[in-house]
Amino acid sequence: MSGVIATFKVMPTGIDVNLDLLEAKVRETVGADQVKREPIAFGLVALIVAKVIPDEAGFIDKMEELLRGIEGVGEVETVEVTKAL
Repeated sequence: MSGVIATFKVMPTGIDVNLDLLEAKVRETVGADQVKREPIAFGLVALIVAKVIPDEAGFIDKMEELLRGIEGVGEVETVEVTKAL
């Protein structure tokens, strides 16, 4: 079965969230392959999380649910899904 590279934008609940701790929780929870930080506005910074996942129905929703379940996460948005080679 082939995989896809899914990229998610993870917004913290506010500017007071410790991004180092949040990033560590994200990496531990979903086994992220890559995490970048993207400044949004007024001191708010989003985590851009990339992960290779199976190309199966419902797996994107499952990943979003896992990310939303992390303490300090406000919003999660799937921003890109690309076939892995």
